[in-house]
Amino acid sequence: MDEDSVRAVYDEVPRVELTPAAAELLRRLHQAHGPLMFHQSGGCCDGSAPMCYPAGEFRTGGSDVLLAELDVAGVEEPVTFWMSRSQYEVWSHTRLIVDVVAGRGSGFSLEAPEGVRFLIRSRVVGA
Repeated sequence: MDEDSVRAVYDEVPRVELTPAAAELLRRLHQAHGPLMFHQSGGCCDGSAPMCYPAGEFRTGGSDVLLAELDVAGVEEPVTFWMSRSQYEVWSHTRLIVDVVAGRGSGFSLEAPEGVRFLIRSRVVGA
C-alpha cells in the first residue's frame, strides 16, 4: 500500500468507536447524568481505561487532544473523547474501540457503581 492509500485509510477510519455495549451504557449514564465526556490519560490511575465524566467536569487544556465527538443513538449531544497529548503520541496510529467489561473501574468514572468499566481495545489503523 503506497503512502497516499495509507493516508486515505487513516483519514476514513474513525479514531474512536463504541461497541454496542458501550453505547448502551452511555445511554443509561446520559439519562442519569446528562451530557457526557471521556478522558484517557497516561497516568497511573487506570491509565488504560477511559474515564467517563459529566461533560465539562474534567477540565481539558493544551495538554489534551480532542480525538472524537461520538454520536450515540438516543443521546442528543455528542460524547467527546479526549486524550492526554503524551498518550496520544504513543497511540496516534491506532483506532480506539471503547468497550465495557465486568469489574470495578476507577471510582472517579461514572460507570463505577454499575459493576462494569469502560476499556479501550485498539487496532492499528490500516490493519
